[in-house]
Amino acid sequence: MAGKLTKKELAKELGLPRSTLYYKRKLPSKDLILVERIRETLHLHPSYGYRRVATHLKINHKRALRVMKEFGVKPYRRRVHKPQRKTTDLLAGYPNLIKNCFPSSPGDIWISDFTYIPYRGRFIYLAVVEDLFSRKVVGSHISKSHDTPLVSAALFDALTYHKAPKIIHSDQGVEYRSKAYTELAKRFSISISMSKKASPWENGYQESFFSQFKVDLGDPHRFETLPELVEYIQLRVYIYNHYRIHTSLKMSPIDYLRVMQIA
Repeated sequence: MAGKLTKKELAKELGLPRSTLYYKRKLPSKDLILVERIRETLHLHPSYGYRRVATHLKINHKRALRVMKEFGVKPYRRRVHKPQRKTTDLLAGYPNLIKNCFPSSPGDIWISDFTYIPYRGRFIYLAVVEDLFSRKVVGSHISKSHDTPLVSAALFDALTYHKAPKIIHSDQGVEYRSKAYTELAKRFSISISMSKKASPWENGYQESFFSQFKVDLGDPHRFETLPELVEYIQLRVYIYNHYRIHTSLKMSPIDYLRVMQIA
């Protein structure tokens, strides 16, 4: 029976340099470091998929996907049933002005909508106004009721800090067809645009925003008091504007505006 080969003899037998037999793979240790960075990223942005994780960490998206699969890291997907929203049989008083229309600069088109957030047996409501060009949230308001003051306050907040847009778009909710809301828009010479009834995809930008926003918000019930929840909602809006990578922009809305100003 042949004796045990030395590493030098084994390397010669295999036609390899002897140093090869002492090589230790560096990839596993690098992956361990990377997966921690990925977890930290998902802690701040729970809804990120592997592509936005890769963009955030400035790594190849295939590597991000491989490491996430290898370590079983998945984005947080939380969905809840929404309360019944008020409906009406009244016809829309305004046409859809933004169909097949794309803004060429900030302030061309604003889009507005509101959503519910369940909290300890009741709902609170968040209304936002978003600039369609930069995807920046330009105005917001939180209330215990979904009514005209909710959506009007969000629009007023936007108008307080930004120049009035050419068009503001929403769905046909009764809140947006109220006299107070429409007169506020007209006072600033804003053209009102609305989605066709029962066509939520015509305001799909806001549908997508709220879907991801709720995932990033996490479980509202973890907050002991309502003011704590409200403060965190406002923080998430700030993070969205300044740090969260938007899929179509490949950067945050604020960074996108900075780039466009430089260009």
